[in-house]
This record gives sequence, structure tokens and C-alpha cells, in this order.
Amino acid sequence: MKKMAVLSLTAGLLSASTLALATPDPEDAIDYRQGIFTAIYWNFGPMGDMMKGKLDWDGKDFSRRAANVATLSTMPLEGFIPGSYSDDDSDALPAIEKNWDDFNERMTAFQESAAVLAEAAKSGDKASVAPAFMDVAKSCKGCHDNFKD
Repeated sequence: MKKMAVLSLTAGLLSASTLALATPDPEDAIDYRQGIFTAIYWNFGPMGDMMKGKLDWDGKDFSRRAANVATLSTMPLEGFIPGSYSDDDSDALPAIEKNWDDFNERMTAFQESAAVLAEAAKSGDKASVAPAFMDVAKSCKGCHDNFKD
């Protein structure tokens, strides 16, 4: 009898902990995606400065950063959960939830353009990466214009 009670309690606790993991807290989701976007900017900002001539061109560093952006671009989408929009801690607009398909398409376009940029950056040639860099910048702007306060 005791054994059955312990097993029932254990099963209940495991179920509750699994449910807690499956439904993240909106504040945690905001922190998660903001951390990723900070890391993206950490890499993309200097890349933009290299493209503008504000930093000396370093093809190796640009390529490394482009690979980082491509990897990071696949991560933020899961942090956009219901209840995590239009919060004092977030610039994400409720329009994300209302227009999820459009938002998801734009995030996919960002991921795809970041992957193309990472591949182009392997050449180390500034002129050949310029169009791919602009495509990533445009994909960022498209989301920001529609879904960020």
C-alpha cells in the first residue's frame, strides 16, 4: 500500500513537472528571445560596420559572425509564446499572435537568408557577400516594421 502511494505521488510530481516544462512562463520566454536577439546583434552589428567601412574588412571574422547569426536565427521563434507580447519588458506586439502565419514566414525568411549569408561569407569577399547581407537586413526590418514596438 505504501509502495503504491509513493508511486502515485512520484507519477503526479513527474506529470506536474513535465507540464511546467511544456508551458514556459511568458517572462522566461521574453528573456530567452531577448537574449538570442542580443547575441544576433552582437554579431550582426560589427558585420554592418564592416560593410559600411566603419570597421576594417576582416573576411574571416565576418564569416565567423555570419555563421553565428545563421545558427542563432533558428532559435528565437520558440520564445514567442502566448502571453509574452506587449509587456513592459517586451517590444513584441500582439500582432504576432494575431498574424502568426505571416510572422512565422518572416522568421523563416530570416533563417533562410542568414544561411545564405553564412555560405556566401565563406568566400571572404566583401563584394560577394553584400547582396546576402542586405537580404538579412531586409528580413530583420520586415519583422521589426510589423511586429516590434
